[in-house]
Amino acid sequence: MGQFIDLTAKDGFTFPAYVAEPAGQPKGAIVVLQEIFGVNSHIRSVADGYAAAGYLAVAPATFHRVKPGVELGYTGDDMQAGSALKAAVEALPAPGVLQDVQAAVAYAAKAGKVGIVGYCWGGLLTWRSAAGVSGIAAAVPYYGGGMTTPEESARSPKVPVLAHFGSKDHWISLESVEAFKKAQPAVEVHVYEADHGFNCDQRGSYDAAAAKLAKERTLAFFAKHVG
Repeated sequence: MGQFIDLTAKDGFTFPAYVAEPAGQPKGAIVVLQEIFGVNSHIRSVADGYAAAGYLAVAPATFHRVKPGVELGYTGDDMQAGSALKAAVEALPAPGVLQDVQAAVAYAAKAGKVGIVGYCWGGLLTWRSAAGVSGIAAAVPYYGGGMTTPEESARSPKVPVLAHFGSKDHWISLESVEAFKKAQPAVEVHVYEADHGFNCDQRGSYDAAAAKLAKERTLAFFAKHVG
């Protein structure tokens, strides 16, 4: 079990981050970027899982600039609330929330090399971080909403990237995934017979087999690039 600490971004903004420590000496660190539902019990359990795998895990509250203390579930109303909060963060002047991600990476670096993983909107932020945040050794976006658009596909990641998508995802078309693969031949892309949110065991779209395989691939990727 982890705890919340306060981090401060370059512009002086202070925000909370959930930190889970490994049992022994960390072999590196993983920054975990939330979905549109806040650093809720699922994201905290994801961070706990990376800590159990030997990493210092840091999950920054990326909604804090527009609304503190967000912890949503997965109902239709929660989806609506989360989407509105995401839109508010996306509307912030650049660099927006990426400076909070940068602060989380800087904190995590005390454990060694830093990988970054994100889910849903966090997947999009992970993809952007691979191109625009310093101090990252590897990035793993899960079904990053919007990252397969032509504008996002044109980014130039500075680090190795492993991307997970679902073939039944109504938010991210397979056509756009194929276009992303053509635009980013160096990115390792895996597509699962699963829906959007397949990693989250609190959602109806959870797919245990896809989640397990994606996690195995992610851990192997981080073992190679982070430690």
